[in-house]
Amino acid sequence: MTLLSFDWAFIIEKLIMIAIIVFASLGIALYTTFGERKVAAILQDRPGPSRAGPFGLLQPLADGLKLISKEEIIPSHANKWLFILGPGLAMTASLMTCAVIPWSTAVDVFGRHVELQVADVNIGLLYVFAVVSMGVYGIMIGGWASNNKFSLMSALRAASQAISYELAMGLALIALLMTTGSLSLKTIVEQQVSGNWWNIVYQPLGFLLFFVAALAECNRTPFDLPEAENELNFGYHQEYSSMKLGFYLFAEYINMIMSSAIMASMYFGGYDLPFFNEASVAPNIAALIGVGTLLIKIVLFIFLFMWIRWTIPRFRYDQLMNLGWKTMIPLALFNLLLTGAVILAKL
Repeated sequence: MTLLSFDWAFIIEKLIMIAIIVFASLGIALYTTFGERKVAAILQDRPGPSRAGPFGLLQPLADGLKLISKEEIIPSHANKWLFILGPGLAMTASLMTCAVIPWSTAVDVFGRHVELQVADVNIGLLYVFAVVSMGVYGIMIGGWASNNKFSLMSALRAASQAISYELAMGLALIALLMTTGSLSLKTIVEQQVSGNWWNIVYQPLGFLLFFVAALAECNRTPFDLPEAENELNFGYHQEYSSMKLGFYLFAEYINMIMSSAIMASMYFGGYDLPFFNEASVAPNIAALIGVGTLLIKIVLFIFLFMWIRWTIPRFRYDQLMNLGWKTMIPLALFNLLLTGAVILAKL
């Protein structure tokens, strides 16, 4: 195979799609911080950001500029290369999830049939699970490389928390796999589009388990023990400043966005809009409506993440681990057995 035999148009098409998704994710993550502060303000009966720009809309840009302009500090006793690698790995792992998410149906661009998905791999769910598992390495490396005992303790908390809740998440995914018969996210979404019901109808307990595990994986309240500042002086990124700290903070918000996109795709039909007939409009218009539908579902999930954060108090660490091992995993196993029994009864 020579270089001339490659479909360069296909490669350029995928590179453009990756760039659009990455920069859109960064932009959404930037304004998700603004949205979180506004949601917190509403729930706490205060105005929230209102000074930078009209309605405070320039506050995220001001915060980003402040973060970039801060002094870059690397502790003298830290492992320099691992200290730099940690936030980079956390950010990369959070962005890699977007590769298998089907954003909508295909569009026609200059005569080319373009699928709005970076890669339709037949092991999409396994890929998601593998990438989610990688994110904890960025936290562990950063906590260890800081050469700070509080950062290391926080990183160990994050690792044990992630391992505990990934077990329940994996079992919930297995139950979904038994229901759909496919590991491809595109196939799972298409089954919901062509069928009468979304997967939430067939797997309500599986969705609840996955959602709670996603809260824990994203270190969101009430599962934010790795960043329990009243116990660990700000957590695993205590020694970080400037954009290295920004990478860790952005990674958490991008994880929240991608978790919302995955839950919307697996349990709520993805880009499917109920009672909408795609054949009634042009294919490109239908694709844009699909993208908008998925984004609305993502925003609703993000609001739910924020609502929970500013409503439910933080767990103690023993409560967090007990919930994962003594409640979530037994419920996930029960859901697995129940799903298998229902499938056998239909045969």
